[in-house]
Amino acid sequence: MLRHKGAFASFIIRLAVVATALSVAVMIVSVAFIAGFKHTIAEKMYSFLGHVHVVPRDENEQMLTATAVKTNPELIKKTLLLPHVTDVSPYVIKYAIVNGNGEMEATVLKGINSNYRFLKELDIKGNGIDFSDTAYAKQVILSSVAAERLKVTTGDTVELYFPEPGSLFPRIRKAKVAGVYHTGLVEIDKMFAICDIRLLQRINKWLPDDITGYQVNVDNEKYSDTVASKIYSDYLPVASPLTAYTMKEIYPSLFDWLELLNVNVVILLVIISVVAIINMSAVLLILMVDRARLIGLLKALGLPFGDIRNIFLGIAGIIGVSGIVLGNIIGLGICLLQDKTGFITMPESIYGMSHAAVRIVWWHILLLDVVTLTLSVLCMWLPALYIRRISPAKVLQFK
Repeated sequence: MLRHKGAFASFIIRLAVVATALSVAVMIVSVAFIAGFKHTIAEKMYSFLGHVHVVPRDENEQMLTATAVKTNPELIKKTLLLPHVTDVSPYVIKYAIVNGNGEMEATVLKGINSNYRFLKELDIKGNGIDFSDTAYAKQVILSSVAAERLKVTTGDTVELYFPEPGSLFPRIRKAKVAGVYHTGLVEIDKMFAICDIRLLQRINKWLPDDITGYQVNVDNEKYSDTVASKIYSDYLPVASPLTAYTMKEIYPSLFDWLELLNVNVVILLVIISVVAIINMSAVLLILMVDRARLIGLLKALGLPFGDIRNIFLGIAGIIGVSGIVLGNIIGLGICLLQDKTGFITMPESIYGMSHAAVRIVWWHILLLDVVTLTLSVLCMWLPALYIRRISPAKVLQFK
């Protein structure tokens, strides 16, 4: 009989450890996958569009503007001296139509110069634009979506049509496809192509120092607001036609959607925590009922209620620590396996990535572990009330 009770108690404890481990593993995987998804989508945006844009004032806060401003070397120099700023690049934006193999695709050409630095997150296949031509580079970088629709690849020639206001005939320029970029974000891949800034200046009949604005990159997106505020308040004159927008201000709907994912995470963690607390409380209550004779004997020997309660609190702590360790092994193992192999795939056209991204933030994991251990001990207090109801005289009369 004692052997049977010991086996049952051991089974209950193992069950509680497994339940705690699964809860911890699910929470770790959920937090890591959501953090990875948010980080990957944001970095794809930044890799192509940068973090801050200094452009003419626009009520709609858009980077697409036909207004020209003069290049200000002093502004570029001061901005580069700001903490966390990695580079500042002037650019020109213009609408165009790309014709290839009889197929046409509307696009927004982004003109850049030879100093423009693509971020490492941007996937570009090809040699890139050659700026050695003294006039302008007769090359273009298309998105993978546009290249597929136009049925062209690196080395093919396309025609760029630039509609002229008041004219029935567009201005046409031939260009070779120097490369094909891919972000996975439909909003970018369907819209933008890259060319030499001098080409667009000529098409617009602008001077060499006329630009649309500046793209400012920082080493961490969390400093975007600080950099934008500093540029606007300290480096732009009061009467300046320019202002500074962060990417979150230009594309608020996208970043608001990413922030909403935090709500989903919170709801998921609350549900998992409630279920874990109920499971733990039920398991420990069953364990107390199973050990009612032992509790009655301890009370009969004069052991205070607090000391008896601490015994079960210690058991709860052991269960919590064991479950947390096992849960970390399972959860982090799944995350690392996904990071190395990408075995969980996703439709890129919907989610902007071909496989689920993982980002392990260690303070997230530590916080989950601490909260889980705390809940494991606190959820013992409710079953502990059962100890007060156990009467030694009743439980000890049964063998």
